[in-house]
Amino acid sequence: MRCFAAPSNVSQIANSQNAPSERLRWSLMLCLLSLLLPSLLAAQIIIIPEPGPRPHPLPRPWLPSPTQAYALKELQVDASIKQQIATTQVTQVFQNTSSEPIEVSFVFPLPYDGAVDRLTFLVDGKEYDAKLLPAAEARRIYEEHVRRAQDPALLEWVGTGMFKTSVFPIPAGATRTVQLRYSQLLRQDSRLTDYLFPLATGKYTAKPLDKLALRVAIESVEPLKNIYSPTHQVTISRDDDRHAVVQLTATNVVPNADFRLVYDSAPGNVAASLISCWPAGEQAGYFVLLAAPELKSSGEQPARKTVIFVLDQSGSMSGEKIEQAREAAKFVVNNLRPDDQFNVVRYENDVQSFATELQRFGNESRSSAIGFINSITSGGGTNIDGALTAATKMITESQTPSYIVFLTDGLPTVGEINELKIAENMRRGNQHQSRLISFGVGYDVNARLLDRLSRENRGQSEYVRPNENIEVAVSRLFSKMSAPVLTNLQLNYQFPQTSVEAGQAVDRVYPKDVQDLFAGSQLVLIGRYRKSGAATVRLSGKVGSTEQSLEFPVEFAAQGGSDTFGFIPKLWAARRIGELIDLLDLNGRNEELIKELVELSTKHGIVTPYTSFLADENSTVRQLTDFNSKLGLTRDNLNMLDQTAGSSGVFQRAAKQQFKGAENLAQAAPEAREYPTAGAGGLDAEGIAGGGGRPGNAGSAAPRRAAQGVRQVGNQTLYKRGKTLVAENAIQIDLEKDASRIVNIKRFSAEYFELVAANTSAENQLFAEQTADEELLVQLRGKLYRIE
Repeated sequence: MRCFAAPSNVSQIANSQNAPSERLRWSLMLCLLSLLLPSLLAAQIIIIPEPGPRPHPLPRPWLPSPTQAYALKELQVDASIKQQIATTQVTQVFQNTSSEPIEVSFVFPLPYDGAVDRLTFLVDGKEYDAKLLPAAEARRIYEEHVRRAQDPALLEWVGTGMFKTSVFPIPAGATRTVQLRYSQLLRQDSRLTDYLFPLATGKYTAKPLDKLALRVAIESVEPLKNIYSPTHQVTISRDDDRHAVVQLTATNVVPNADFRLVYDSAPGNVAASLISCWPAGEQAGYFVLLAAPELKSSGEQPARKTVIFVLDQSGSMSGEKIEQAREAAKFVVNNLRPDDQFNVVRYENDVQSFATELQRFGNESRSSAIGFINSITSGGGTNIDGALTAATKMITESQTPSYIVFLTDGLPTVGEINELKIAENMRRGNQHQSRLISFGVGYDVNARLLDRLSRENRGQSEYVRPNENIEVAVSRLFSKMSAPVLTNLQLNYQFPQTSVEAGQAVDRVYPKDVQDLFAGSQLVLIGRYRKSGAATVRLSGKVGSTEQSLEFPVEFAAQGGSDTFGFIPKLWAARRIGELIDLLDLNGRNEELIKELVELSTKHGIVTPYTSFLADENSTVRQLTDFNSKLGLTRDNLNMLDQTAGSSGVFQRAAKQQFKGAENLAQAAPEAREYPTAGAGGLDAEGIAGGGGRPGNAGSAAPRRAAQGVRQVGNQTLYKRGKTLVAENAIQIDLEKDASRIVNIKRFSAEYFELVAANTSAENQLFAEQTADEELLVQLRGKLYRIE
């Protein structure tokens, strides 16, 4: 929530000369920002000082203030959604950290199309009055604070109405529990109900929250299917098919993104919903397709599956690792279902199986398998090729979906040890299209080999760091795939009146190899499209041995339409970047792919280990805008892919897999990782840049936070270079060639506020990011501006 200080009576304070509390009086602004339009969401906490001889510095994370007038200690959000009506209660604990009392009033900006009613405001249990101000009056208050305080943080709310409360005091050192309750009619779009909450306190408060807790309870008349947060990694629990609870918890955290949740409900075995966005001026639009099966079948037994657990028992697995690996294998066996087929393979120099052929799961086979697992001890070499060959030979038919769960902590040392030959042997032996799920344990694995095996066998790679538990990693993934509902998925996008000459209407959909659909999980597909309007998505696959096909009507947004789902292009770019890195890693360097990697990383502000120079705020604007310079640095940094093992090799492949599977902005955000800067050294055990020398040489330089020179502003990116902020739409400028067409504008001048009035909310968000010692380069309506 963003809070800003405002005099409780602006005109009285401005005219008064003698009131002793004038210099002390502050107001806080608690933002209930749009739960409807993400472009209106900024939801930060800021303090704006009143006029006086002792101005209070504005705290920002990039320019942290040594003194603060207040601290937001706790934020708790409890929401319940029934039939498109959301009731939200927000509880915040504020502390006056100054040595003098302050008087505050809270103001709640609302979007122009807001549907909020029954708003109640309490301070320590006492209710305070609040009144609705129309947009025109609210605009006057917003601009008055911007002009007086010389800070643009409120600009994104220009054009919105507000609720304003009466004044209440906070004594020095005291805390106040502020509670806000409101109800809202949520928007529905493409059959998805959309809930948003302004959570991003990170931009304007330098002190982390002690506690953050967000809980959304959903109740539906029809069965709930897809539940998806594009902004955060959340936990979702379902007691039955009509109730769900979504939770987000954290401690000592500065939230830097607003919370968003979408869900749908529908009868039937599977439901699919599509959301899309086609930004103006781009050649293609972007979409997210969500597909989820019903939570429980109508008394029907889930489809049978085959699972083979292949476990490394080489000498390097001794100690805690072999104990955890045994527990992981037992978890897999204990969570099989009646009628499943299974086997367990252990390997070191030699390969040994629990049984010579697949076993039908039952009490007797389960007990025997657990005994076999308990007898596993560590010792010997690592015969990866032999173990995989043994596993694939056990699978003799394609009707039953089959999964090989492969675990190793080392490099191949026995039998075939050549990476390409091992992969080729696996591909040839896998005649029945089993999915290979690879777990790399520790840093001694050939991570590129595991990625190659998984990609060529329709699976995925997971990496377990030395301080992580093997059983937890295996059980977390296997729990999601315990009950296949629809296997061998195929998707087809059908547009009316589309000719072959028009080319593909939909392309570059990720993941490329569509996964099976499991009970309790959902499929998140992200792709591009070049034709808008009504269409039909046809989803086909097998339910057991029976072919089934389902069709869902969808609507692809027209070019230049609403930016409601403006986050989708960045999610697509993250997955495409993961795919590009994978191709460069497995197939070797390709100039066109490298160029695309640089273009996408720059455009969307997605920092990778190979484009980490984007985060270097100490470089110049010229270096940022010079494509050839960025291309050369990327080529050099891609040499790190030659490291296939060690902490660097594992970290790079883990980061690549995260990009390939990114489902929310948190997984695509540069804040999530620390990367080497251009010309830096290798990566240590935590994936942190080392210093000195060419890529691949470990060093000891201090780690650099990847987002240091990158700011994510809603769905946009700002790059910081020295004192200059460069908007992503100005990244192609040439400061010398374009100097004559740059329009210089002074902040808070009449011309500045003319721009503010003409800007969209998203454009004003960029203005709101600029601090007093920064200048902003941005394109607005075809003109290039420098805001000084």
